[in-house]
Amino acid sequence: MPHLNPQTLQVAAVVAFYMAAALIMVFVNKAVLNSSPDLPLLFLLIQLLIAVVLLHASSMVYKTIRIPKFDAEVAKKLVPVVSVNIIGLVFNTLCLRDVEASFFQIARGLVLPLTIAVSSVHTRSIPSRLVLTAAFIVTVGFMLGVAPSSSLPITATPSNLSLFYGVLSSLFIAFHAVLIKSSLPHCNNSTIELAWWTNVGSAIMILPFVILLGEPWKLYGLSNTPEWNWSMFLWGSLVTGLFGFLLCVAGLLSIKVTSPITHMFSSAARSVLQTALGVSIFGDILTTNRAGSISVILGGTMFYTWIKSVEAAAPKPPSPPIRSGPDVEMGNQSSSQASPLWQMDEKK
Repeated sequence: MPHLNPQTLQVAAVVAFYMAAALIMVFVNKAVLNSSPDLPLLFLLIQLLIAVVLLHASSMVYKTIRIPKFDAEVAKKLVPVVSVNIIGLVFNTLCLRDVEASFFQIARGLVLPLTIAVSSVHTRSIPSRLVLTAAFIVTVGFMLGVAPSSSLPITATPSNLSLFYGVLSSLFIAFHAVLIKSSLPHCNNSTIELAWWTNVGSAIMILPFVILLGEPWKLYGLSNTPEWNWSMFLWGSLVTGLFGFLLCVAGLLSIKVTSPITHMFSSAARSVLQTALGVSIFGDILTTNRAGSISVILGGTMFYTWIKSVEAAAPKPPSPPIRSGPDVEMGNQSSSQASPLWQMDEKK
């Protein structure tokens, strides 16, 4: 039996951990939202609160994990990234509630093109032709998946509203990917501190809407209904809260020990498994259009990841000599900022 390199085993373990956490998160979320479709924001609030509790518990066990003290000035500076995060989470939850689990990957298929567009506007830079080609391929895959199909029954056809939720979720994920870079300095460049601020801030922002929509009272009413499966909501909330936290850890580990290409291939494999499990567990219908759509989206995404890895490995051009005189440039005002897809994967 060939000897396995410990580093290879570590990478395999992290990839498996990431895939398992992401799949459990999606399917338990879907099961709870199917059983309690009128409580999406309350369900999301519970997940956020559990993540905060687990962050504090982790800091007690591991001294290297530091929870920041509340600072009003820092909180003000993080309002944009927290606002974008919670809006994206809400639309993500509503989209998952209203579409089949196997179709969820397609409904949010515009994440990459929108991230490229938002990043380009933010940095005032023009993407390369290859990057634009990758974005075009992914967009074609999305259009293929959402095209009307006569082979689908009415009950399995996604509504325009659910597709709208998916597009908005993708758009706010794109904004979030761009804002993370400018927000990290306010958190001592610590992703753990940013995660804490994001979860606490998101919970505070969503709480008034949970109350205004009367979801706590809806929960009380459902609890008095004999046919309502309260254990599904309770255990589903605990499991998704736990795995939402683990997914954050898994994402950080994946970035640390794997390459972008490895991470992207693991995401692709997870998407295929997610589609197959959606068909198996929930009886989702997989048409030729949908299978083709997922393949094209994954192909375009992996092509983009390959492009960025090649660009990152390319030798940097030598710096031009510094000139003196009145015509010297004071600095480049539009730097190129790639938004790596592996830093913005399913949080949510």
